[in-house]
Amino acid sequence: MEHAAVNGHGPSPTLIKDLLVFLIATGILVPALRALKIPAVLGFMLAGIALGPFALGNLAKGVPILEFFSITTPEAALPFAELGVLFLLFLLGVEFSFQRLWALRRVVLGAGSLQALVSAAVIAAIGIAFGLDMPVALIVGFALALSSTAIVMQVLIEAKRAAQPVGRSTLGVLLFQDILVAPILIFVGFAAMKAEANMAGVLLDALVRGLIAIAVIWLIGNYLLGRVFRLAAASGGRDYLMALTLLTVVGAAAITYSAGLSLALGAFLAGLLVGETEFKHQTEVDLEPFKGLLLGLFFMTVGMSLDLPAIEDNIVFILGGLAGMIALKFIIAYIACRLFAGGGHPLALEAALLLAPAGEFAFVVLTAAQSSGVVTAEVATFAGAVAGLSMMTTPLLARLARALAGKRHAAEDGTPDPDLSHLSGHVILAGYGRVGQSVARLLQHEEATLLALDREPDKIRLARQAGIHAYVGDAARKEFLAVCELDTAAMLIVTVDDAERAAAMVRAARELCPGLTILARAHDGDHMAQLREAGAAHVVPEAIESGLQMVQIALEVFGYDTETVRDRIAQARDEEYRKA
Repeated sequence: MEHAAVNGHGPSPTLIKDLLVFLIATGILVPALRALKIPAVLGFMLAGIALGPFALGNLAKGVPILEFFSITTPEAALPFAELGVLFLLFLLGVEFSFQRLWALRRVVLGAGSLQALVSAAVIAAIGIAFGLDMPVALIVGFALALSSTAIVMQVLIEAKRAAQPVGRSTLGVLLFQDILVAPILIFVGFAAMKAEANMAGVLLDALVRGLIAIAVIWLIGNYLLGRVFRLAAASGGRDYLMALTLLTVVGAAAITYSAGLSLALGAFLAGLLVGETEFKHQTEVDLEPFKGLLLGLFFMTVGMSLDLPAIEDNIVFILGGLAGMIALKFIIAYIACRLFAGGGHPLALEAALLLAPAGEFAFVVLTAAQSSGVVTAEVATFAGAVAGLSMMTTPLLARLARALAGKRHAAEDGTPDPDLSHLSGHVILAGYGRVGQSVARLLQHEEATLLALDREPDKIRLARQAGIHAYVGDAARKEFLAVCELDTAAMLIVTVDDAERAAAMVRAARELCPGLTILARAHDGDHMAQLREAGAAHVVPEAIESGLQMVQIALEVFGYDTETVRDRIAQARDEEYRKA
């Protein structure tokens, strides 16, 4: 197949073919591996190995037909793969809050620094013992000391552990590792210069620029982000919100990257800021499909980067290095988590096994060091093979960690968590208009826990001012209802005016939770029948109720006693509801 560049007639045939191969892997190959109980992350990596340039791509040189089943230009996928990592970190930030992040400062600075710096120092010492120069050994040490934020957090999300103490502690260590990105790359640059220079001054400059970048993101988030999101929502809906969300993620990542920090750190900070707004859950729902697809592409690029011939030539040494690195990093991470993370042995054990493998940053460091002539091709290939293979072990180590740590899923630190995932027995109010506000006031008086949903930001702002959990979003979407913990709710009350939307909300909720109590507001008898067919257990038709109230007043004016009026109205209500 011709390797043509993009031209005036559109993308090259090679890129189209690679896209088809990726979609086949995503839609067919990885689900087939999942059916064999292979984790999705590992499935994507295995697919990347099989379809990459060192497996089918290499065999295609002798059997040309295989080129149609391999990825020819994996480097073309890297920008999209990196975008998937940004989405992952952004959504993790959305799930967090500044209060929860501040509560992790002991883990970030204590466990994070101990794990990363000590691991790098010990690996460097071993490298020196094997004959490497000190700068080269330090570069290899730093490259292998850091873990993969994308893989570790995705594994925790799949296991529903990201919001639990082990997930928060692991993320704290990974955040410190992200902060180390700039100093490590600066060190690689100094090693390449092979000259005396004021490294302390350069590091101080990098620190200042990093703090300025974080301050800029914080100011934009606190004083501009919410207003712009509300303007986009009021102007046209989800398409504008999606564009603004992408701008927020990429813009924040660009700000931190321009300051010498990692792209992932900027995306995480942007998520923290969006998580403080009423658009939190709508943003999660909108980005989730893109994140999963692009992250799969990222994991495939990791598999494609493994040089299979080089690994085969040095398999004994590489496997020895892999086992030694995982054992070493596990011990150091375990000690760090026991000292600073709290939670005891189960938490430290699980977090340490997750942090033991290397990460994608190893390839960035080794590539930069090799291109500048500091690290030889042999050393870079060896370290890269160890890093890549270790990343593939992460899902397996995560399963081992959960098995060894036991079934201790309760919050070890005992601190309350304001996240909606801990809501139970709450009332979800779909629609916060005139009727919704009346219902909310009465339920609040009875101290019910409310969660209000509406597509109009102004109504959600009113709900929040009234002290109610409230988020912008479409309650007719099942994925949005799911993140609002519909399965643990006491009931759903639908009060919206739009008859079709109300029926869609009831239908979506009933499909998600067949046993849920659903109350709905109807305009008339026909709408009442439609809502009952959709799955509402109780429907209140406005036309019938307003007519009954008018009759009640008329009878009282005619002089009927209160008890007689109640009986007549109750009988009439039963008859009208039966007709409907």
